[in-house]
Amino acid sequence: MLTPERHQIILKTIKKHHTVKLKELVDQTGASESTIRRDLDQLEKEGQIRRVHGGASLRSSTSDEPTLGEKTTKHHEEKIAIARYAASLIHDGDCVFIDAGSTTYEMIPFLKANDITVVTNGLNHLDALNEYQIKTYVLGGYVKHRTRAVVGAGALTNLQQYRFDQCFMGTNGISLEGGYTTPDTEEAAVKQMTLSLSKQRYILADHSKFDEVAFCKFGNLDQADILTNYQGSLLTHYKEKTNIKVVTA
Repeated sequence: MLTPERHQIILKTIKKHHTVKLKELVDQTGASESTIRRDLDQLEKEGQIRRVHGGASLRSSTSDEPTLGEKTTKHHEEKIAIARYAASLIHDGDCVFIDAGSTTYEMIPFLKANDITVVTNGLNHLDALNEYQIKTYVLGGYVKHRTRAVVGAGALTNLQQYRFDQCFMGTNGISLEGGYTTPDTEEAAVKQMTLSLSKQRYILADHSKFDEVAFCKFGNLDQADILTNYQGSLLTHYKEKTNIKVVTA
């Protein structure tokens, strides 16, 4: 197999699965591990992929911001499993913050605790919360068109009046060095303040968010527990930094 053909197979596989192990690429191409390593090194130099421990992942700009629709369709079953577990942590009478994210959105059908109060900055969450007759407050402020999240100075001022038993947050990236990150500085400010106002803090993230770094940091790993389906090779290292609950469907 010619090198350009191998590269096309590698890129197609990584784009499909987001993160791929070295052995999978060896199986896909029939090439040796040393050949695939050289291919990955070359593709990384060209800026097309990013090398991770034991394989490679899709390279994305730190400022890239997927739309809510794009987020919702990716890893949907995994997100539902994580959201179901997250909802089970809420108790009768709790006041909680549910972040404007695709995984946090999936929590809403599972919110069975009686007499809970939800504060959210997610406009997409409102119809579902209302449908399930959950007492809800929404932050006021600037609406981001791509994610339908409410952010900005008004949202921060509004947020300061609340205190939460728990918060459930999304993230665009989780890394050992970078902590929790998101592409937008204003959304990062809302997330950062929410963490400071909450007794118990949870980050909901499927496996694709690990070893990713977006533009703006909003928290250190030890500032929240992580609920995820990630079982990658660095899981032990992440567990040294914070509490992680691995949720399987």
